[in-house]
Amino acid sequence: MNILISNTSDSPLYQQIKEQIKDAILREELKEGDPLPSIRSFANDLKVSVLTIRRVYEELEKEGFVTSQVGIGTFVSAGNAELLRDSRRRLVEEKMQDMIDTARSLGITREELNAMMEILYEEE
Repeated sequence: MNILISNTSDSPLYQQIKEQIKDAILREELKEGDPLPSIRSFANDLKVSVLTIRRVYEELEKEGFVTSQVGIGTFVSAGNAELLRDSRRRLVEEKMQDMIDTARSLGITREELNAMMEILYEEE
């Protein structure tokens, strides 16, 4: 898992790490049952505090993305298909909203935007 941390970002370190892990889960780079690195080794790899990684794992667990087993480790949650589907939809909705806002600011009509979407979607 490749995590990039920006010191110039407005987001706190734990938030940057958490979002990148969530993205990896949503993109199925991390699959159900996959282990996450131990808190200590992950903190060493990223050169951050173990408290930062503990917070990341705790928040991911509260949100249902991972489960932790004392003495064993932290794993991507199994059987959370609906949560993942909803999170994927929410991610697409956010990107679509950005697209709509940009189109409106550039004076692009709904019809033009729909035509662009149709063309781009068909290219896949």
